[in-house]
Amino acid sequence: MVTLKSKRELEIMRDAGRIVAEILDLLRPHCLAGVRTRDLDRIAEEETIKRSAQPAFKGYRGYPASLCASVNQEVVHGIPGNRELRQGDIISLDYGVIYKGYHGDASVTVPIGEVAPEILNLLRVTEECLYLGIDQAVPGNHLSDISRAIQNHAESHGYSVVKELGGHGIGKRMHEEPMVLNYVTNGRGIRMQPGLVLALEPMLNLGADAIRTLSDGWTVVTADGKPSAHFEHTVAITPEGPEILTRAAG
Repeated sequence: MVTLKSKRELEIMRDAGRIVAEILDLLRPHCLAGVRTRDLDRIAEEETIKRSAQPAFKGYRGYPASLCASVNQEVVHGIPGNRELRQGDIISLDYGVIYKGYHGDASVTVPIGEVAPEILNLLRVTEECLYLGIDQAVPGNHLSDISRAIQNHAESHGYSVVKELGGHGIGKRMHEEPMVLNYVTNGRGIRMQPGLVLALEPMLNLGADAIRTLSDGWTVVTADGKPSAHFEHTVAITPEGPEILTRAAG
């Protein structure tokens, strides 16, 4: 069931989103060659607790960490561990918090040192897809308007869109209805209206769109081993248009 948020609920979700944005901003300078992904996880959890929030992913359906740290060909749900980042890597930092019972969720993909131009372009286009999707998150539009904006921009640059995964409603639960596809199907999806809150998250691959899950049961990788990028914001549909809740203050 799709739920619309009240003004009071949106106020809390703004705070949750701000905390997510602050954590991701804090993590960026630590994304350096030689840093272990478990160190990023530790920082994220410590900083979240300082802000009177809790990591949303830890323990969610059995996930063992606070941060999803996905490197290179890892699309999403990479588990932090002893892996050291290397020059030329990219890492997707996907993070969520629970604050006063409500969730915030966002992701950025960060280059480590000097990265190949074709991979930097993948990151640029993926982030552009996110904002083009957000532009369509207005009252009266359908979910397919978001999907179409993302898919058209991705494919016009020669990238493939991951089809098995997508965005979602968000609120008291991390994953609420509706699912927000990053590509167009036969249906138009629901018509958006004020109070709807969505996590939009395009995932683009440098190669083919096929993915698989590793034996850890979590880490999703590209089937061809080519890099993947992931950007995400939590967005509220308002009468004035889309409001990005996971954008840092200022």
